[in-house]
Amino acid sequence: MKKIAVPHAAFLLCLIGLIGSGAGHAATLSGTVLSAQGQPLAGALATLIGGDKVMQETVYSNAAGRFRLDTAQQGEATLRLRAPGYADVTQPLRLGAADSQTIAVALKPLTDPKAVSDALPASAHAATVKINDEKANAAYRNQCFFCHQIGNAWTRRPKSQEEWNGVLDRMQRYGALITWGAEKSILRALSEAFRGQPVADREDHRQDAVIATAKLTEVRIGDASSFVHDVELGPDGRFYSVDMGNDIIYITDLASGKSEAAPMPREGLPRGGEFAGMSAPIATFNAYHGPHSIVVGPDGRYYTTNSMMGELGIFDPKTRQYQFVKIGHGALYPHTLRFDRDGILWFTLAMSDQLGRYDPKTGRVDVMALPAGGFWQWLADTLFDPLLRIAAWFPGKDLQLILSHHKWSGQGHKIMNLPYGLDVHPGDGSVWYSKLYGDKIGRYDPRTGAIKEWDTPLTGPRRMRFGADGVLWIPAFGDSGLMKFDPKTEKFTSYPMPVLAQGEFETPYALNVHPRTGEVWVTANLSDRMFRFDPRNARWIVYPMSSQTTYMRDIVFAPDGRVCSVNANLPAAAIEGQQQQIVCLQPDAYPEANSNTPNIRR
Repeated sequence: MKKIAVPHAAFLLCLIGLIGSGAGHAATLSGTVLSAQGQPLAGALATLIGGDKVMQETVYSNAAGRFRLDTAQQGEATLRLRAPGYADVTQPLRLGAADSQTIAVALKPLTDPKAVSDALPASAHAATVKINDEKANAAYRNQCFFCHQIGNAWTRRPKSQEEWNGVLDRMQRYGALITWGAEKSILRALSEAFRGQPVADREDHRQDAVIATAKLTEVRIGDASSFVHDVELGPDGRFYSVDMGNDIIYITDLASGKSEAAPMPREGLPRGGEFAGMSAPIATFNAYHGPHSIVVGPDGRYYTTNSMMGELGIFDPKTRQYQFVKIGHGALYPHTLRFDRDGILWFTLAMSDQLGRYDPKTGRVDVMALPAGGFWQWLADTLFDPLLRIAAWFPGKDLQLILSHHKWSGQGHKIMNLPYGLDVHPGDGSVWYSKLYGDKIGRYDPRTGAIKEWDTPLTGPRRMRFGADGVLWIPAFGDSGLMKFDPKTEKFTSYPMPVLAQGEFETPYALNVHPRTGEVWVTANLSDRMFRFDPRNARWIVYPMSSQTTYMRDIVFAPDGRVCSVNANLPAAAIEGQQQQIVCLQPDAYPEANSNTPNIRR
């Protein structure tokens, strides 16, 4: 038996056993975590990182401070212990050995103000950016957090005025739409907030004890240049994810952590596709097709919205061959896609304010115009396609920004409706969409062609989903909230997202409704957490993620109950470990660890 002791009592991990096993896993790690006062500590993260750093598995300590982690990983590995307010401790291990190990590890509390500040999530730092102008503050929340966190170490480095000017200029070339006034206000606020001064820890690190039943598995995919946007779980049990930045579908076996890349042929396309006039549209630096979202069809093939080329992609997993379907009709930036029960594929067209329909059996594509909502929006719908075509004559010059009316009109991002999320009603088959910039949801009746829209009580409705009961759930990206809409009564109900401290906010991006439990799972991307909401009692359960700078996208459910997404902050280099990941949380991996008593870490 091997024993290692570190003589410090601030945070004690004791009785960690490494036990050889052959029943579905190679080893079991177990231990007890204590507070600085020697009391059991709930909610600490124990993360096992494989020797090649492709896979990491995390569990949470329970009300008694105990945890257990069953793993199939073998060979060299690292165990990392993490909790807010404490410095990480890492311990090298070798998995698969027949002996056992007892390890006593002390985790020292953070006392240096800079170290405390650096350990806080982006939400604590983003909240220090103070913008008094209401319109400029709305632009800050809607535009600056669109594809990545603000306030992580990558973004909050102190910069000169010239450097901040360059940052805002680059973000606008990537697609941010802000007015001259908002630009000045945001620039001033960022410069004042991010001066290298440490931020004090005001956060409440209380954890619900139920999280101790969960296990988190993360598998790296792509590389530092990837933008892995969405993931789908196939009937073969493998995950199919789209790399929007490199035109690749990755096929991943989560158990082994192995991935296969299936690149899309470029077919003589210009870099950036229809957005070739932009220096880097949505920061897809090496995209020609730009696959954004992916869904498996009734025929077993995988369908993607290729945003850069205004097309649908069809991938056959058996032959590894691609087919591309041009949408036409002035369609720009196909986005979210869903199949209805008749096998028809529906999708939003974000930058041309349209709804699309594709029949795989006949190959027919139909596009429906959605209500403009006002003169400036109508002008954008009318002019954006020809502006992009003119801009493409001058690659990388961003001529469309010079010609756009979003600045001189004073409308900013409100010049566009941006049809974004989409889902199909489980009862009547109607097709519903959200308008991220227009602050609306809409219903399209496929039988009559009738369209009806509703203003949302909170701003920034993003990727929404129906529950089995026909109730629509909507994340409010701009207002840190969750909305429920009942199509029968046409009434909204709003729920605020739980934050870590007063003044902080969340940016809920996507959600899905569990088909068995009816619980709503939400990806909100500022505090490195995943959110679980039970509509029966309006209870939130929040799961800390193991990697800093976590920015998760759409959610899919596995048959065994796992809740899966991708950690796809842009750029990937800003993520801890500098690579994007498939993320799967199994809420009931260790049911025996459950306790009904909430616990406070300190």
